[in-house]
Amino acid sequence: MSDVRFPKPTRETAERRHALAPEADKAFRAFTKAVFAEGALDTRTKQLIAVAVAHVTQCPWCIEGHVKAARREGASAEQIMEAIWVAAEMRAGAAFAHSVKALDLLKDSGEE
Repeated sequence: MSDVRFPKPTRETAERRHALAPEADKAFRAFTKAVFAEGALDTRTKQLIAVAVAHVTQCPWCIEGHVKAARREGASAEQIMEAIWVAAEMRAGAAFAHSVKALDLLKDSGEE
C-alpha cells in the first residue's frame, strides 16, 4: 500500500540524510543500537514498548518498523495489541488527568 503522505524510506533517502549530517546520523544509529540492545529489559519487551510509544507519537514509520521488530523478537499478535491498548489508555489517561487544569480554570472563573 502506497501513501503519498507517508512515503517509504529508501536507501536513497538514508544516504542523503547521512550525506547531509554524517556525524549526527552515525551517532543516532549508535544510540538506537545501544537502546535496543539486551539489557535489564529483553529486546522483545523493548520493542513492545516502542510499539506503544509509536502509537502515542503516531509515527507510521515507527509503527511499521517496531511491529516488525517485535514480531522478529518473538512477540505475539496478542502482545502487540496489548501494548497498543496500553498506549491508548495512557493517551486517554493524560487527557483525563489534564481535566484538573480545566476544572481549576472553571473554579477561578466562578462557574463552579
